[in-house]
Amino acid sequence: MEKALALIPVVEDSLRQEALNVGKDLDALVESGRILPAVLQSVVVDIVGRTLLTSTRSEPMTQFTQSALGYSASGTYLVPGGGLFIKNSELRRLGLRRQKVQMRELYDIGD
Repeated sequence: MEKALALIPVVEDSLRQEALNVGKDLDALVESGRILPAVLQSVVVDIVGRTLLTSTRSEPMTQFTQSALGYSASGTYLVPGGGLFIKNSELRRLGLRRQKVQMRELYDIGD
């Protein structure tokens, strides 16, 4: 419980920084109603929960394969290097990762 309570402000600040990186103010988005407080809370809870479930003694793997006589082993780490991990899907839920559509006129079409 203590670790979760200590992680909440860290996760919130990390999300604020992610918002600043894309030119947005997370607190202003919540105040204006563009992000619902419950959605922000849900994202924070997901990140804190995942961080608490991450092993601190060894690198957690999301996938691991072994072979026998060929002496083969491979795996994919959940968070390479450890630390806090925010998924792109969580950033999308907050509107911080959206696909941009830009158009450029290739030819000058005169009057």
